[in-house]
Amino acid sequence: MEFLNDMALFVEVVKARSFRRAAEAMGMPNSTLSRRISGLEKAIGLRLLHRTTRKIELTEAGQVYFDRCKRIVEEARLAHEQLGEMLAKPSGVLRASFPVDFATVYLAPLIAEFARLYPGISFEFDLSPRQVDLVSEPVDVVIRMGEPVSSNLIARKLASFRRYLYASPRYLELSGEPVHPSDLTRHECLRLRGMRADRWTLSSSEGEVEVAIGGRFELNSVGMIRRLATLDLGIALLAEGIAAQDVANGTLCRVLPQWQASPISVYALTETRLLPAKTQRFIEFLREHLQDA
Repeated sequence: MEFLNDMALFVEVVKARSFRRAAEAMGMPNSTLSRRISGLEKAIGLRLLHRTTRKIELTEAGQVYFDRCKRIVEEARLAHEQLGEMLAKPSGVLRASFPVDFATVYLAPLIAEFARLYPGISFEFDLSPRQVDLVSEPVDVVIRMGEPVSSNLIARKLASFRRYLYASPRYLELSGEPVHPSDLTRHECLRLRGMRADRWTLSSSEGEVEVAIGGRFELNSVGMIRRLATLDLGIALLAEGIAAQDVANGTLCRVLPQWQASPISVYALTETRLLPAKTQRFIEFLREHLQDA
């Protein structure tokens, strides 16, 4: 049992990249932690860590050992968690990463409801479009729109949202309203940065059309694209829910209403299929409620 405890201590040191930070997190003296890891290396017969005054680094043997140990330690921890009432009453800190605009429009009210259902869970959120490293960063789940890029992660599809074209009444008054997707080539199109930012593919009962688009604005924020569209600066391609409030207010209206882009999917990304109760419940909750949305 002592050997397994030292294995868990080793995993925490590697994650923290520091004896001091790991010792503080676990509430034990730095000297005790260092002695336990040295004892583990002696028992194995191999050096696992290179120690310097500024940082620690894994040896080749240490990297192999860490890759194996982190799974064992995590599964042991989850086994203990799932034995009690944790599944019924999950607790702990849920660390999640969301796209800013999607979180603000869609997720905020759902998170509020989830928080009321599970008072034992506290939350740490990272709102950004960046690619999160689930192995090295303390994040339990990443919510992203669009098809997953990494095949190393476990992707669970939560929902799919329809996308349409929108513009302000003032923009359409000044620039004219397109009657066919081919007319978009003559319009200011507010483009989302990324692959194929210069093309939109639209479909209707007439079939599918791919049209080259242009314009002065290309950016990586859906919320900013929506806002610029309300300020009469062009035509935006938005998920229906993102534009819903502006449509209700009359600041945006549908353009080419019989045409739509392919739906965009929402995924929950995790490092492993074996999830702690807090994460499992959160993903299940989002899947159920986003489908309704």
